[in-house]
Amino acid sequence: MKSLNDQGKEVTEFCNKYWLMLDEKEAQQMYGGKEARTEEMKWRQWADDWLVHLISPNVYRTPTEALASFDYIVREGKFGAVEGAVAKYLGAAAMYLISKRLKSRHHLQDDVRKDLYEAANKWVAAVGKDRPFMGGQKPNLADLAVYGVLRVMEGLEAFDDLMRHTRIEPWYLRVEKAIAEASQ
Repeated sequence: MKSLNDQGKEVTEFCNKYWLMLDEKEAQQMYGGKEARTEEMKWRQWADDWLVHLISPNVYRTPTEALASFDYIVREGKFGAVEGAVAKYLGAAAMYLISKRLKSRHHLQDDVRKDLYEAANKWVAAVGKDRPFMGGQKPNLADLAVYGVLRVMEGLEAFDDLMRHTRIEPWYLRVEKAIAEASQ
């Protein structure tokens, strides 16, 4: 379906992109009920439409954080000395400026960490105290979507701040453990 976004630009959207094509038996086995399936779809879309847009403004929030983020990227990417230095300094400067534009585009607070913390606490509240994961006893696709967005910040100051200032760490560690166990 084609439509215009907030900036008047034409975009193509896929109305059923969060809907898994399952027959009734598979859906019942996987979700147990329609509410669980709808809840999973809602939170997967939230991860795509909101949570993912909090990454760049948070990891490139200040020149120092932008430089630290690119230092991590260069180190993990195993760049050569010259390419690494160019990528680190030019990339950090560019992403710092881009993050300011993204902050404005997505109407984030002056302190973008507040938006990140609110999002994490909103997620934890949605999961609730009565279940370890959004998917119940096992992570579902919403758990994996949120985990995946947060995982890209691991090793950076924004991630450490998120773990320190929100209630998301126990859930995050449970998902990490479940993924490790599933891959064995």
